[in-house]
Amino acid sequence: MDTPNPTPQSSQQLDINEIMAILPHRYPFLLIDRVIEVVRRERIVAIKNVTMNEPFFQGHFPGYPVMPGVLVIEAMAQAGATLLLTEFPDRDNYLTFFTGIERAKFRRPVMPGDQLRMEIKVLNWRSRAVRMEGITTVDGKVACEAVVMCQIVPRQKKSVASPVVPTSPE
Repeated sequence: MDTPNPTPQSSQQLDINEIMAILPHRYPFLLIDRVIEVVRRERIVAIKNVTMNEPFFQGHFPGYPVMPGVLVIEAMAQAGATLLLTEFPDRDNYLTFFTGIERAKFRRPVMPGDQLRMEIKVLNWRSRAVRMEGITTVDGKVACEAVVMCQIVPRQKKSVASPVVPTSPE
């Protein structure tokens, strides 16, 4: 008799320090603050608290601050990358690159004071190419949805540059 596969268990939450140990992104481009749910190789739920201190609000738009939609999608992609990179014990040797965005829809503006809840579901995971569906909500209402594709690629090895020795003028 076949036994059914057990339901994947959710892992612990990830705080900002744990996220930074997984993702290479840093201020001002780290766009997730907390992970509240992970189901390995299946889904992740992450939070982004949007504040007026975000640097993009200086110019987008003066007097009517709106988070750029592409940054909402970037936040979803970072949540997805967090899910993907947790599968690599040597994750410092890899990066995730966007390879496509499909069916992006922006349903409502994201403003300072909003909290984004990003739910990312893996649709297809082949070796190092992944397709994920993301839905971002604010107060339970859909703000953005999209399908994103990415590829997990090896990081380039950092080359050691020869030190520059200053010369004294003669």
